[in-house]
Amino acid sequence: MPANFRAPFVSGIMIDPQGNAWLTTRPSRAQPDPQKIVGPPIMIFDPNGNYIRGWGGPGPGYEWPASEHNAYIDYKGFVWITGDSCKGRTSPVDDDQVLKFTQDGKFVMQIGHSDAGKGDNDTENFRRPPNVQVSSKTNEVFVADGYGNHRIIVLDADTGKFKRMWGAFGKPPMGPEWCFSEDPSSFEGDGAPYFATPHVLLLSHDDLLYVADRSNRRIQVFSLDGKFIRQLARYDAPFARNLAFSPDPDQTFIYTGYGKGIAVIDRKTMEFVGMIQAPGLDIPGHQIATDSKGNLYITGVNIPGKANAQRLIYKGMSVEGRAN
Repeated sequence: MPANFRAPFVSGIMIDPQGNAWLTTRPSRAQPDPQKIVGPPIMIFDPNGNYIRGWGGPGPGYEWPASEHNAYIDYKGFVWITGDSCKGRTSPVDDDQVLKFTQDGKFVMQIGHSDAGKGDNDTENFRRPPNVQVSSKTNEVFVADGYGNHRIIVLDADTGKFKRMWGAFGKPPMGPEWCFSEDPSSFEGDGAPYFATPHVLLLSHDDLLYVADRSNRRIQVFSLDGKFIRQLARYDAPFARNLAFSPDPDQTFIYTGYGKGIAVIDRKTMEFVGMIQAPGLDIPGHQIATDSKGNLYITGVNIPGKANAQRLIYKGMSVEGRAN
């Protein structure tokens, strides 16, 4: 980190093909330090942890999120930015838009508008969408929508034109009105019939879509046209806070925040394999990413007075099949 930067609040993280870490930070929540400046919302670090450059923030022609959530780089190299600000609770506006930039921060496109979302049937705007994925096979952007809505919505990645959407179990999207969902008071059977913060979504190499339905403590799996396939739920502790695949060609494992660590799940069978525990990792975290070497990156961990992100070095699997 540049010596003159305040320690940032790190919301999101992703690793690009060169192994660089792209951190999405929230300047409004940087550590207070009058002797230092607030860094840019998007900070890029090389594989050795050295700061390369940064960009982002309000500019002409687009509405920058009031509360930055995550950045995602698609197969064409474009960077998608999402936000989660809730009007009246965290800022004067709702972040109901998704932005698209080049990797040097040049604005390309905005889908939706700030403070404009009208609910689950609105095909023009979102309601605090936390994450996106873009399919290289269909050139469609899949949006987890989100903190306010209860759906996965799919649009053309070049034009932003609406194509389709669905809710939990592949049914029409619906659910309660809220700023941020709370965990249900009890969990039974398959759980709620609606998404409660579909927080992260991942597209696998074999064309499946995995959705971390955070407050419902479950991962749901869909085909790309929204057909529900299966789910894995764990109700005994916070579960499915985030998602990452192992980097092998088969994407053998899923990593997700669970309790005070990271769960390892067999992706094909959706069976729980084991846990990763690490010093200082005392919450399920906010976002997870992996690099080509299998190292794990997690944000939202509790490191007082410092940037709240960690890298965990992959050292193989133990005899019991648990990650070290």
